[in-house]
Amino acid sequence: MNLKMLAAAAAAAAAFAMAATACQAIPEDMTVAQYCAQPDKANMDVCKINVEIDGERRQLADTDMRLSQARTIADNALARATSAQASADAAMAAATDAKNAVATQAAFNCTTKTVQRAKSGSCGEGYKVQSCVQTRFTFNAGAPSILREISDTGCRFNDQVLEMQIRCCTTGPSPVMSETAAPVDAQPSAPQQPAKSS
Repeated sequence: MNLKMLAAAAAAAAAFAMAATACQAIPEDMTVAQYCAQPDKANMDVCKINVEIDGERRQLADTDMRLSQARTIADNALARATSAQASADAAMAAATDAKNAVATQAAFNCTTKTVQRAKSGSCGEGYKVQSCVQTRFTFNAGAPSILREISDTGCRFNDQVLEMQIRCCTTGPSPVMSETAAPVDAQPSAPQQPAKSS
């Protein structure tokens, strides 16, 4: 349901309930129409209320409804208004929860750290490891290395890998990543060709 529609329905039902409360001043044997026909009572709330009877909308003052019937309608309207208010409160709470969830997601900061020629890697201070994957390997190794350990602080492979990527995330403002957060070995020189034997 639309929140605006619920609020409008609640307001209308509450106005009807308050107007029907004014019906208590009407004598039991008098109809609402007779009461509203009096010049000094024509501007009372009960005379301004519209009701829908058999699918037709008209003023309560134009009916031959007695006080007891008006009171029943008012009680039903009050119950519907209370229910509509509860639905509106629940919708508002759900909207607030959704807004807070979006704010929490917006405060979730991630970065990917690339580490080359190492056996293990870690995230910087304030970050936690979300994933760790080997992204490159040599044909000499034959296949990717086995990931032996992954924790909130880092990850470790069975053997040295050519390159790994570590996904590091934190909540709140991003802490400054330092270059010393994960080991990075110096690039080796070109591979040495074996000497030809004679």
